[in-house]
Parts: sequence; structure tokens; C-alpha cells
Amino acid sequence: MSHTVLPVTDDRDLLAALRAVLAGQEQVSISTPEESVPLPDSVRRLLVDAVTALDQGQAVTVEPHRTVLTTQEAAELLGITRPTLVRLLEAGKIPYTSPGRHRRVELADVLEFQRRERARRGQVFEEMAHEEIPDPGDATDGFVSRPADPG
Repeated sequence: MSHTVLPVTDDRDLLAALRAVLAGQEQVSISTPEESVPLPDSVRRLLVDAVTALDQGQAVTVEPHRTVLTTQEAAELLGITRPTLVRLLEAGKIPYTSPGRHRRVELADVLEFQRRERARRGQVFEEMAHEEIPDPGDATDGFVSRPADPG
């Protein structure tokens, strides 16, 4: 059960207004003439993300996931091969269980690993950006001269 919504340029004003309401601090409810139901925070965050993406001209796909994944499903979610995932599991990077002879991985653990990896990579990129590198614009011939090694 997967559903993709394509952005519609005629809806831009409506999407902006909807995003403002959803992102606000007040309780949001869905109402019919017969009843009103408050929107849970998890659904609200999902809708904010979906509406923001649509407002930016991106398509949105909502696809349910089981909360317990096979190693193949977890690997596909992370965009890696199953053997690479198994190495991560065996190294203790992602918790897993083995009911029987097959490994099972909790979706929450896979998503937490993905979040940690993104944060780690961002930190590495940030450190690389702050390393001192000579400005090649200072070199007239396209080469940067470095002091000779005294040793």
C-alpha cells in the first residue's frame, strides 16, 4: 500500500496556509459535521513534512513499513547491500534479534543508525571544511608551492 502525490502548482497558496497551521503551536483537529478528532503529534509531523515537500514542488510518497524488518528490508532502507548490513549487525552498530536462524532488525534501530551516520558524516564534512588548505588562487602557474622538507 503505497501512495504518491505529485505537486500541483495551483495549490501553492493553500499548501502554504496549511503548512502554517500545521507548524503552529495550537492543537489541530480534523472535523466533520458529526465529530472532531485531535491530530496526534506523529501524524502532524508527517503532514508538515509532506506539505512542505509538496509546496517545494516535490512529489511525496507515503509507504507503510513493518516495525520489524528482515536484513534485506533493512539493507534496502539504508541503501546498502545485505552483506554490508550483516557486518554492521555483527559489529554491534545496529541491534538485532535472531528468532530461529534469521536475523530481525527493529525499524526504530535502523532509523537511529541512519540518523547517527548522517550526523557523523556531517561532522566529518564540517571538520574537512575547516582544515587549512592553501588557496590555489595564490599560485600563478596553477601549482601551490610548499616549503621544502628540512629532513
